[in-house]
Amino acid sequence: MSAPLPLPFERPILELEKQLSDLEKQPDPTAVTRESIRRIRTELNKLKREVYEKLNPWEIVQVARHDARPKAMDYIELVFDEFVELHGDKAYGDDRAILTGFAKLGDRKVMLVAQQKGRNLRERLEHNYGMAHPEGYRKALSKIQMAAKFNLPVVCLIDTAGAYPGVGAEERGQAYQIALNLREMARIDTPIVCVVIGEGGSGGALGIGIGDHVAVLQFAYYSVISPEGCAGILWKHAKHADKAAHALRFTSKDLLELGVVDEIISEPIGGAHRNHRQMATNLHASLTSALKDLSEIPKDQLLDRRYEKFRKIGVFEETIAVGQA
Repeated sequence: MSAPLPLPFERPILELEKQLSDLEKQPDPTAVTRESIRRIRTELNKLKREVYEKLNPWEIVQVARHDARPKAMDYIELVFDEFVELHGDKAYGDDRAILTGFAKLGDRKVMLVAQQKGRNLRERLEHNYGMAHPEGYRKALSKIQMAAKFNLPVVCLIDTAGAYPGVGAEERGQAYQIALNLREMARIDTPIVCVVIGEGGSGGALGIGIGDHVAVLQFAYYSVISPEGCAGILWKHAKHADKAAHALRFTSKDLLELGVVDEIISEPIGGAHRNHRQMATNLHASLTSALKDLSEIPKDQLLDRRYEKFRKIGVFEETIAVGQA
């Protein structure tokens, strides 16, 4: 895989990495050179931590959309074993924006449902940039129902800017199918774990996002609308996307504070795009732990717990100060 393309705020990091690379290429390094390599490595790790701890919401969006960020297929290769893909929705076609199939997570068999964006132009066109049509959501639901039939837990990997908004998708019932997925996933009696690995955009993400345990990667985001879409509505131009990103409160810290997600999965220093294998290890540990905990909950309690989990999102209390009644 080619080196990650630098983001604007990563320039100081790239400069240090170049210095380190030049020193490491020297054939016979002296003691001074080895000491310089050690010092720069220390400075580099410190700089990455400082830069990524201070990212604003719009910069987090850029990280979530990074070309080199691990996609669903990367996690399928690095986290799961024996993936057997299942195709089609038994009605219209096989939407490649959503991949479904049997897989193994350690010694546990699971049903995997994953939104795949693709990395190069050919893959992006094949997978429609991760934006599913109704048949994609229909395929996902049918495979989740199959998992329940065979008592298999479900793992959903979310990474989409949103459901495909084209005329054909609307004619084939895009909104209806997403709504149907929400209803049916709320009452399917098998454990469901959902993880936002990159972008979690609007109903397109929520269409496979109803689960017992919902996690988000540290530099992913999960939102009712894209920053550009929000900016177009509120400020009448997408150039104000950075303002919208601040207003939407969709970063992992916000989501955990608001009770939208249950867990933040840490990313390697400098973001997941810098170390796919470490990110895969972190994801594997999170999924394994969540599925183990959920497997110990009786099915009737599981459904009640899932229902209450989503019903309480957005609930708040109002109080009237004394003397203002």
